[in-house]
Amino acid sequence: MEKAPPGAILLLMLFAHSCAVALNATNDPGADEFHVGVILDLGSLVGKEARTSISMAVEDFYAAHKNYRTRLVLHVRDSRGNNFQAASAALDLLNNYNVKAIIGPQKSSEAFFMTDIANISEVPVISFTATSPSLTSDNNPYFLRATINDSTQVNSIASLIKYYGWREVVPIYIDTDYGRSIIPDLLEALQGNDARVPYQSIIPQSATSEQITQELYKLMTMQTRVFIVHMTSPMASVLFTKAKEVGMMDKGYVWIVTFGVASLIGSLNPSVLEAMNGALGVGVYVPKSTELDNFTVRWNTRFRMDNPNDPLLKLSIFGLWGYDTIWAVAQAVEKAKSTKDTVQIQHMTNSMTSLKVPKETENGLKFLNAILQYKFRGLSGYFDLSGRQLQPSTFQIINIVGKGWRDVGFWTAQDGFSQRLTRPRSNGTYLSTKPDLNPVIWPGESTNIPRGWEIPTSGKKLQVGVCTSDGYPEYIYAEKDPLIVGMTKASGLAVEVFEETVKRLPYALPYEYVFYNTTENISSSYDDFVYQVYLKKYDIAVADITITYKRSSYADFSLPYTESGVAMVVPVRERINTTTWIFLKPLTFGMWSASIILFIYTGVVVWLLEFLGNNKAVRGPIPKQMVMIYFSLFVKKEMVERLLSRIVLIIWLFFLLVLTSSYTASLTSMLTVQQLQPTVTDVHELLKNGEYVGYQGGSYVKDLLDELGFDKSKIRQYDSTDGFRDALSRGSSNGGISAVVDEIPYIKLFLAKHCEGYTMVGPIYKTAGFGFAFQKESPLRGDISKAILNITGGDTIIQIENKWIGDQNKCRNVGPVTISGSLTFESFKGLFILTGIASTSSLLIALVIYFYKNKQVQSGIGDAEQDFPQEFKADTIEEEKEQEETGAKGKQNMNLQNSTVKRSASIVIHRGERATGARVVPISGSARF
Repeated sequence: MEKAPPGAILLLMLFAHSCAVALNATNDPGADEFHVGVILDLGSLVGKEARTSISMAVEDFYAAHKNYRTRLVLHVRDSRGNNFQAASAALDLLNNYNVKAIIGPQKSSEAFFMTDIANISEVPVISFTATSPSLTSDNNPYFLRATINDSTQVNSIASLIKYYGWREVVPIYIDTDYGRSIIPDLLEALQGNDARVPYQSIIPQSATSEQITQELYKLMTMQTRVFIVHMTSPMASVLFTKAKEVGMMDKGYVWIVTFGVASLIGSLNPSVLEAMNGALGVGVYVPKSTELDNFTVRWNTRFRMDNPNDPLLKLSIFGLWGYDTIWAVAQAVEKAKSTKDTVQIQHMTNSMTSLKVPKETENGLKFLNAILQYKFRGLSGYFDLSGRQLQPSTFQIINIVGKGWRDVGFWTAQDGFSQRLTRPRSNGTYLSTKPDLNPVIWPGESTNIPRGWEIPTSGKKLQVGVCTSDGYPEYIYAEKDPLIVGMTKASGLAVEVFEETVKRLPYALPYEYVFYNTTENISSSYDDFVYQVYLKKYDIAVADITITYKRSSYADFSLPYTESGVAMVVPVRERINTTTWIFLKPLTFGMWSASIILFIYTGVVVWLLEFLGNNKAVRGPIPKQMVMIYFSLFVKKEMVERLLSRIVLIIWLFFLLVLTSSYTASLTSMLTVQQLQPTVTDVHELLKNGEYVGYQGGSYVKDLLDELGFDKSKIRQYDSTDGFRDALSRGSSNGGISAVVDEIPYIKLFLAKHCEGYTMVGPIYKTAGFGFAFQKESPLRGDISKAILNITGGDTIIQIENKWIGDQNKCRNVGPVTISGSLTFESFKGLFILTGIASTSSLLIALVIYFYKNKQVQSGIGDAEQDFPQEFKADTIEEEKEQEETGAKGKQNMNLQNSTVKRSASIVIHRGERATGARVVPISGSARF
C-alpha cells in the first residue's frame, strides 16, 4: 500500500485533536449571535488567568449594554502549549463553528501558524499575549496584536544600563522565535548607549537543569556581571533557582528580566521569588483606577471558583488585555452587525484539507475596520489597535524584594527616567517630576551599585604586556627571568606608575607581566606592540606608549600619566646684547606712537584748561607754556591753578608711572634673558635653512617630521641620549644635527643628564602624552584612569619622576624657552582709554563752564549799555581809541575804564531804585573754578 504524504498525516492529526466548548453570553433568543474562537494554553498561568478575565468581560459588557442587538458566543480551545494543537483548534473552529474571529493564540510560535490561516480565511486573529517582533508584518493584515511588541522595551533596558554606567552586558535568552527575535533590536539599543555585548547565552527550549547549571558556570568565568534574561516564566524560574545555588545571586551581580517575566512576578512560586531577590524588571505601567480595584476584587473571587484546586494567582496585565480585547470585539461586532459571513472548507484527496477564500467578505472587512477604529480607555490603560498592536506609553522599573516587588521608577521615550508620574490636566501625557530613580536592593542585599564586572577568581590572571624602551630604559625595562621559567621582570617609570595605579583600585587585580621582544623584529615598533592588545594577546600594554589617533583605532587608552607635547632640544649660546638701539625694544612701534600722542594730547588739554580759566601764567608762547605745565607738579611755583587740570595731571602721572615701571622690567629682562639664547627658536627655521634634525628610533616623530616637510635625507635616527649629545655638539655642518625633535618626557630625561649647554624650545606640536593601552571596551579602563588622576594630582608622580628621571628643578634649562617680547598697545589699552577719557571729559566740562559764564557776562553788559547816555557812550569810545594808540598809558586808561564801569553801574542802580523803590547793594569780589 502506498504511504500517505507527510502533510496529509499532519492534517489528520490536527483534526483528531479538535474539541468544542461554547460559552453563551446571553439567553436572549432575539439577539444575533457572533461566534468567536478562543485558543489558550489552559494549563499555564497566563491561560488560566486569561480565561477568567475573558468570561467576566463578556458578562460585564452586555450587563452595561443590554440594548445591543448582537451577542458574542465564545468557543474556548486548549492548545496545551503545542503549535500543531493550536492550528488544529483553529481549523476546527472555522470548519465546525463558523467563527468570525479568533482570540489567541497564546504563544508567538503558535501565532505564526495562525497568521497564514487568518490570511487565507480572512478571519481576524487577535492575540493579547504573542509579543514576538517577527509577528509584525504588513503581509498579515488579518493578524492583530492586543499587546506590545517586545522590541518596544529595548530602549528602556538600554537606558537602564546607561543610567548605572555598565559597559558590558550578557543577554540570556531561550532558543525560540520569542527569545531570538528581540536580540537584534536589543543589541542595537545597547550599542547606541555605549554598552558592549561580549557574549550571548542561548538556552535551548528543551534544556535540563544540569545544562542550565553548566551554562551558568561558564558565565561565572567571564568578567561581565550584568545579565538580561528574556525567556518564558517557567524557564526563568529554573534559571534563577540554579543561579541562586551556584552563587550568582550574590553581591556584585546584576540581573534584569524583560517584560514577559516581570509581568508575572506576582504569580511565581515564592521560592522562585526568593531566588530572584535583587533582580530588576521592566514591565508595562498600568494606571491605577477605582474600576481596576473593584475588578481585581471580583476577579480574585471568580478565579477561586474557576480553579478551586489551584493557588490564587495575581491578576497581571495579560488578564487586563484579555478583558479589554473582549470589550473591543463586542463593540466592533455591534458596529459591523455581521452575521452572514461563511468560511468554506474544501476536502481534497488523500484527506488534505485547505481553506477556500469566502465569497462574501464585505462584512468581515467592516468588522476588522471597526476593531481598528475603536479606541477607549480600558482597565489596562488606553486601548488603541489602529497600528495593529498596542503602543505602551510608560514602562515601569521594579525591584524584586522578599516575596514581592517595589517600584524603582518609570521610563518614557519622551522624558526618560523618573521616580513618579504626574498626569497634567491639559493632556494625557506623563511628565517626569524627578530625574533620579529610587534606591535598589541588589543581589546579596547590597545597596551599593555593582560596577558590572569582576576579575574571575577561577580565571587566568590579567595579561600585562611589557617591553624595553629603546634608548630610555628609565621609562621601562623588561626581560625574562633567567631563574623562573615563564616569569617576566619589569621596571621603570611606566611600570611603577602602573603598579601604584593597581594599588589604588577599590578591588584586587591579579596580573602577570608578559614580555614582548621588540629586538626580534628590526621593523617592530610601538604600533606593533599596541596591535598585540587588539589581537587579545595582552589585556593591557604597559610602556612609554604615546596616545595617537592611529593607535586609538584598534585599542583604548587610559588617561595620560606624563606631560604631553613634542618639542626640540637645541644648544644654547651666551651672547651679550650690544645693539645700539636696545632701549627702544621694550616698546613696540605702536606703543611708542600711542604714548607720544597721549603725551602731547594731555599737555594740550591742560594748557587749554588753564587758558580758559584766565590763568595769567599761561600767557605767552604755547610751546614754552606746555613744557612748563608738564613740570608744574615738581616745582615750587605752581603754574596749574584749576582743579580740573590737576585731576588730568594726576591720572597722567599714574599712567606714566605704570609705563615706566613696565619699560624698566622689559628692558631688564631683555638684557638678562638673552644672555642664554637658543641657537634655534622655530622648527620652520630649521626647515628653511636645510638643517639636519634627529629623532628617537622607533618613535612616531619621524612621521611628524615628514608631515612638516623635512627631506628624508635631513632626518637622522639615534638610539640613545649620548648619541643625541654627540650629534648636537658637532652641529649640522660637521655631520651632526642642529636640533633633536622628540616628546617632552624624553627631552626632560635628556636635559636631566645633559643640563649644561642645551635647552628645550617649544612645544611645537601637541600630543596626548603616555598612557596604557587596553582592549576595546575594556571595563578596566575607567577605574585605571581614575587611579591615574589620583596619582598625577598629588606628590606621588613627582616622587616617581625624581626617582627615575632626577630632580628637574636643578637644571635651569628644563622647560620651554620664551624670549622676552616687547610691550604692545593691547596690553595697555585700558590705561590709554582711562587717561583719554579723563582728559577729554575735563576739557568738555571746562568749555561748558566757559561758555556759560561768558553768556552771563554778555547779558549783564547789554543791559547796562541800554541805560547809558549817548554822550557818555561817546566818551567811552573815545577813551578806548586813546588806549589803543597810547600803549604806555595803559594803566591810566585802565583806571579810566574802571571809573566808567562804576559810573555805569551807579546809573543802573540809581534807575533801579527809582523804578522799584528798593535799594540795591553792589556785591564786590570774584570767584574762579
